[in-house]
Amino acid sequence: MVIHQRFFATTLLFLLAFALNCQNMVFATRELQIKGNCSYVITIETSCTKNAGTSNHVSLRFGDSKSNDVLVRPLNRKHVKWVDKMDQSVLDDVPRKPFQPCNVDEFQVDGPCVDTTICYLYLKLTGSDNWRPGFAQVRVLDKARFNSDYFYFRRYLPRHVWHGYDLCDREVTPFGIKHKRKIFH
Repeated sequence: MVIHQRFFATTLLFLLAFALNCQNMVFATRELQIKGNCSYVITIETSCTKNAGTSNHVSLRFGDSKSNDVLVRPLNRKHVKWVDKMDQSVLDDVPRKPFQPCNVDEFQVDGPCVDTTICYLYLKLTGSDNWRPGFAQVRVLDKARFNSDYFYFRRYLPRHVWHGYDLCDREVTPFGIKHKRKIFH
């Protein structure tokens, strides 16, 4: 009799946990449907130093202080425009590879909407080339108040790791500004 009671209790707990998990999944699905997708324009400059360009895959991750995270991999396939740095005109008539030295590239991507200003941006270089980005910026189409500031790199990126800036969670201490660390896998 004790065995049957344990089995019944275990089964009941399992069904209860399953029902709660399904409710959470339904809630999360509804939240995603309400939140929707937004369009972003990403501008990335490759610096003019020798061997600054790359043909490797570049991934991008950005978001806001409310942990709305947008991940784009690989960014190379989303190339939209090449912008002339001198007069800011768009030069789209010639197909070309992104991330070449002295070029500014624009990419348009769709992803989950952010609720506040974009305050972190990370880049990841996958492959054997070196790449030296100058700056990156993300603009939110139809919500200009959420556009990011410029994130300046101006150094060769390490390979196979996320590298970037998080300006979201800062705390002023007697020893300086303390940043909370994001860990991506």
